[in-house]
Amino acid sequence: MEWKKIYDDRKMSAEDAVKLIHDGERVVIGHAAGVPLALTDVLVDHREDYRDVEIVQMVSMGNAKFSEPGMEGHFRLNSFFLGAHSRAAVREGRGDFTPCGFSEVPQLFREYLPVDAAVIIVTPPDKNGYCSCGISVDYTLPAARCAKRVIAQVNPRMPRTHGDTYLHVSEIDAFVEIEEPVLELSIPKIGEVERAIGENCAKLIRDGDTLQLGIGAIPDAVLLFLKDKKDLGIHSEMMSDGVVELIEAGVVTNKRKTLHPGKTVVTFLMGTKRLYDYADDNPSIYMCPVDYVNDPFVIAKNDALVSVNSCIQVDLQGQVASESAGLSQISGIGGQADFVRGARRSRGGRSIMAITSTAKGGSVSRIVPFLDEGAAVTTSRTDVDYIVTEYGIAALRGKTLKQRAEALIEIAHPAFRQGLIAEYENRF
Repeated sequence: MEWKKIYDDRKMSAEDAVKLIHDGERVVIGHAAGVPLALTDVLVDHREDYRDVEIVQMVSMGNAKFSEPGMEGHFRLNSFFLGAHSRAAVREGRGDFTPCGFSEVPQLFREYLPVDAAVIIVTPPDKNGYCSCGISVDYTLPAARCAKRVIAQVNPRMPRTHGDTYLHVSEIDAFVEIEEPVLELSIPKIGEVERAIGENCAKLIRDGDTLQLGIGAIPDAVLLFLKDKKDLGIHSEMMSDGVVELIEAGVVTNKRKTLHPGKTVVTFLMGTKRLYDYADDNPSIYMCPVDYVNDPFVIAKNDALVSVNSCIQVDLQGQVASESAGLSQISGIGGQADFVRGARRSRGGRSIMAITSTAKGGSVSRIVPFLDEGAAVTTSRTDVDYIVTEYGIAALRGKTLKQRAEALIEIAHPAFRQGLIAEYENRF
């Protein structure tokens, strides 16, 4: 059957499309800036038609109305990575958190958490009938490929990205044509502390390295101090506006990459319209599902892979808590463990944990004798490599417990070093 007829036959209103979802089903919603906001709003508007629908999602840059008070009994969120909207839902009992590394999410859908419906955004079909998943391929495309039903919001403003990003119209059960702006993430404010951390991290990055950068002010601050580097590459779970600036400046060329040379490899994009415009129909950006991009063995095929991630606390053993403050779940594992392990296997690879030395207006040290009670260890002491604060760099690989503590005390905030020294003297 000609693809245009399939598309026309399956085109419908949002109200009709959400009727393909039934009570008690598991529904996976597109990720981050790829959330189909118009469709989820219609779903919530018809909440009285649903009972016990499980909504599975990682970060949502949309309003996540399905997790708000009043949704109980209709929808229940199951999040693999908490954000501003989902954090309150889990804390207040309207949702759940499932610990899972980012690279493992597609396998969860295929083997452990069968997907009844995937609700996603795609581009309009091309001349051969293929729709791109645009800026969020990650778990979105794998979920669609294994779902019993796929409901797609067709948004002509979604960038068409290259790589393993496509679904044929025959793989989609409902098309809802709704044009709306692609969700944007504003550029974070970078203060003096973040700049100092960025400068310290940049000291560990050499010409020809391939980088993975997380999200937020600290990773963006690192980019500020890379403008004198040469032939950097990108293999990262996500990409922000700062990387575009380095590409256009000739700093990121991907020429010396040992895997996908010449390509910027990512699994999702999150930034402003400038980033999205750059990615649209750009064959130099190679996007793939997260179980490829974040697979530690794939990551390790990049020589000199340097990962830069943020965290919440580091104890004197070098254990890193990045997702919870005590028993309070703040975010999720994400891709941190994937890239720490991939960097460790990479020839000449390095992993960096970047952290401000204090929190809560300087009243609390982030380098602590012990992690808060109940805190999850995101990166183990055996996997940790470098810890960086605004006060310096602690190289922990191959160091004894005593040496680790000494190195971490040196980069702690001066106001808290005496207390850490007292613990060190008591312990050693």
